[in-house]
Amino acid sequence: MSCVSWLFALWSITAPSLLLVGLVGRQLGLRVGLQCVQAEACSRWSTPSNQGLFKDGDVVIGGLFTLHYQTPALDYDFTQLPQHKPCTGLERTLLQYMYAMVFALEEINHSSKLLPGVKLGYHIFDSCGLPRWALLATLSLVGGDSISCNSTDPPADSAGNGEAGGRPLPLIIGGASSTTSQILCRIIGPLSVPLISYASSCPCLSNRLQYPNFFRTIPSDTYQAQAFAQLAVHFKWTWIGAVVANNDYGLSAIKVFQEEIQEAGVCLAFVETLRREYIVSDATRAALTIQASTARVILIFNWYTDVRELFLQLTKLNVTDRQFLASEAWSTSSDLLKSRVTSKVATGVLGVAIRSSPLSRFDKFLRHLNPIHRPDDEFLRELWETEFGCSHRAELLFANSSPSLRSLPVNGTLQRVSLPPCSGTESLEEVQSHFTDTSQLRIAYNVYLAAYAAAHALHNLLSCPDIDRPAGSNVSTCSSPKNIQPIEILQHLNKVNFTTPQGELFYFQGGDIPAKYDLVNWQRTSEGPLKLVLIGRVDGFDLHLNESAIEWSTGSNQVPASVCSESCPPGTRKANRKGEPLCCFDCLPCAEGEISNKTDSLLCQQCPSEFWSNAKRTSCILRQLDFLSFNETLGITLTTAAVTGTCVTTAVFVVFLRNRHTPVVRANNSELSFLLLLSLKLCFLCSLVFIGRPSVWSCRFQQAAFGISFVLCVSCLKVKTIVVLAAFRSARPGAESLMKWFGPGQQRGSVCFFTSVQVIICAVWLSLSPPVPQPDLDNPGLKVTLKCTMDSVVGFSLVLGYIGLLACTCLLLAFLARKLPDNFNEAKLITFSMLIFCTVWVAFVPAYVSSPGKYAVAVEVFAILASSYGLLFCIFAPKCFIILLRPEKNTKKHLMAR
Repeated sequence: MSCVSWLFALWSITAPSLLLVGLVGRQLGLRVGLQCVQAEACSRWSTPSNQGLFKDGDVVIGGLFTLHYQTPALDYDFTQLPQHKPCTGLERTLLQYMYAMVFALEEINHSSKLLPGVKLGYHIFDSCGLPRWALLATLSLVGGDSISCNSTDPPADSAGNGEAGGRPLPLIIGGASSTTSQILCRIIGPLSVPLISYASSCPCLSNRLQYPNFFRTIPSDTYQAQAFAQLAVHFKWTWIGAVVANNDYGLSAIKVFQEEIQEAGVCLAFVETLRREYIVSDATRAALTIQASTARVILIFNWYTDVRELFLQLTKLNVTDRQFLASEAWSTSSDLLKSRVTSKVATGVLGVAIRSSPLSRFDKFLRHLNPIHRPDDEFLRELWETEFGCSHRAELLFANSSPSLRSLPVNGTLQRVSLPPCSGTESLEEVQSHFTDTSQLRIAYNVYLAAYAAAHALHNLLSCPDIDRPAGSNVSTCSSPKNIQPIEILQHLNKVNFTTPQGELFYFQGGDIPAKYDLVNWQRTSEGPLKLVLIGRVDGFDLHLNESAIEWSTGSNQVPASVCSESCPPGTRKANRKGEPLCCFDCLPCAEGEISNKTDSLLCQQCPSEFWSNAKRTSCILRQLDFLSFNETLGITLTTAAVTGTCVTTAVFVVFLRNRHTPVVRANNSELSFLLLLSLKLCFLCSLVFIGRPSVWSCRFQQAAFGISFVLCVSCLKVKTIVVLAAFRSARPGAESLMKWFGPGQQRGSVCFFTSVQVIICAVWLSLSPPVPQPDLDNPGLKVTLKCTMDSVVGFSLVLGYIGLLACTCLLLAFLARKLPDNFNEAKLITFSMLIFCTVWVAFVPAYVSSPGKYAVAVEVFAILASSYGLLFCIFAPKCFIILLRPEKNTKKHLMAR
């Protein structure tokens, strides 16, 4: 491939992305291309220290792993190709991931069913956790490691010598971070080279339009965030704080989490972000926020090193009562589990972890690794030097030379130290380290799955299902391992569906795999460090949890509460606080007549009109009928007053009957006096009809009895007043014949006439629209008054109006006759009695209208009794006084005296 072609390909790859233009232009140097055009030969693309692990095969698979954690400073000379210093600080756990790929490929090579007759090789590079190094290594893998300006053919393979061959690789397993995977997919996407990541979990990578060549064996963080949302809902945590990484990993996850909890009644109390470059200050700020917040459950989406700094700051603040939810990036971190700082603040951590699965013979494979059997494995030699403190270089094994010099970390800094040669007896058999620990294979298992996915895609590509067909038929052409195109593997990767050696069904959904997680819990041990306990799993959207096995941050099995406001009990409703999240609210009791029978009810329901709320406002109960009863105090009082009035009236009647021939009784027509006493007795008795449970007949009778009795009473008084006026007028000269028009017959006829008018009014009213007993459902309260409802207010108004008309007329006539010259003028008594009568009934109207329930009936009864007593005492008390106590005044002479 010519240099011009390389530059055109590089430009077409990087042009769509400003990020990659900056990366390639700034870090690789666009001047490199110009140098290549001007030169007669192109130099090799520089790789990070050219350190890698290589094995040739019929099909070679690329690998990218972060094996070192200490990155050196880069020296740039923009007139030359970028040169790199070696990365240091071998990470044992990450080295285990690389050998998981080697183990899987060797296991596949020994399989008789998968890719029979085809040997898989590998070219593995260390990216040192830097995207720019991963980019250089990827370009080296997909383009061939050696390029000639004058030839378009790759050079011959050179396997086993520590260098990759010149043949481009059709597939890469790698991408330890989402950022790295995004960059690599943009670069190799136009070439259709598949990238299978074992640790890139950003939801953004699920976009098949932007990343059609990306696959991963780790679930998207979308599912992890959904699992946390399910846990929050399951344990009724409605007030949660969050601390996330300030990158795609943290920000994407918290966005999904917020979307999931939006309709579940869960709120975020705060969201703090941590930046790797300012971790101390950011962790301090986040720790202070956690301390000040009322949220007791804290969700953390961060890398374990950042979480370690956060826990350190929380320890300084003595914040030890929070329940932490751990993302997969730190939920299984052995460094945190063994830390004393962690045990103080992080007991009871509930975490989502990448599912773990055992790999048979992998432990034996790791422990049998030895530089003697793998002399070209630089990583294994470095592990030996770190683990055993000796050098296993080939020149020291076969010659007596001076000890090797090696850069090793001493007291936190890199120093050149001399290492003696190894004896050859060193072995990993008894070594206990992160590298040999296979009890929790999570990322390593993802690498294993990635290798098997690639192998099955190759198997389907290289299989010839129609090989046995006759020669004349359409026979499919089998691909050759030497001519495999990346796009062919890409097409078959989309369709892989197989069962792993562990019996698990594996397939891709787009570029993702179905969500499967372990749920883990950090629990105390008697030795001191925390231990990791499996307490459940997540399978898709199903949550399987053993709650009894969980040890919470409180040290007990009691689920900690984390709410901004306590749940509103039945009988209350939630009222949101202005300017605060929905999870912060007040609980307001339901109003009378309303209920809520659920916890955290948003609204109170109105009870039906026949029902009312109970005291707790949790249910509607049938309203109790209430009426003016004979058994209650008010009813007894009114009944007593009515019976007393009846008895007094009867006594007066007896007194008058026994003294009917005396002047006091005979004055002003004794017949009308007896009729008046009878009507007063009826007035007292009719009040009793208003007391007790209303019925159809009592409702009809009480108003008629009231109206007729009082009209009869007032009619008697009116006729008495007319008689008094007529008697005195007839004494004048020329008026002798006036009394003949007001004789006994005319008096009786007048009373009957006035009374008959009221009878007619009552008869018409009761026949057309009589009062009926109905509960008064319009008034609030558990007790509803059963009263006589008047559908026709006109009828009742006519009854009262007619009584008022007679009373006013009587009052006017009595007022005119009050100063007549007789010593005993009954007109004065009638005047006082009618004043009391009118006053009582004028006050009755507003009191009756404003009184609720049965008290309106009591007001009417009181008005009847008050007016009856007023008439009785004002008219008959003076007469009884003379009859019983002053008999000497009971003479005609005394009565006629002027």
